[in-house]
Amino acid sequence: MRKLVLTSRFKKSLKKFIKRNQYLQTQIEETLKQMEIDIFAPNLATHKLKGEFYGLRACTCGYDCRIIFSIEKDIETDQEILVLLNIGSHDEVY
Repeated sequence: MRKLVLTSRFKKSLKKFIKRNQYLQTQIEETLKQMEIDIFAPNLATHKLKGEFYGLRACTCGYDCRIIFSIEKDIETDQEILVLLNIGSHDEVY
């Protein structure tokens, strides 16, 4: 099971996104739980990004909801962590 690390930018974007789309809150919470268990689950459609986001990954949490993140190692525990960087519609995050 992976640990999720939420950046301040992610928290701010999440609050703003849920405020506009409250019906997505449950789906986002389920997606975050799934990310902890299996980041490459087919329903997440996890993929590598190119261009200015090279080295990062994105997954989907609904029709027009994307989460941008990086996969890193915790130096102290040697555990894989997911650093959540941004969330929003496709146009907002790219």
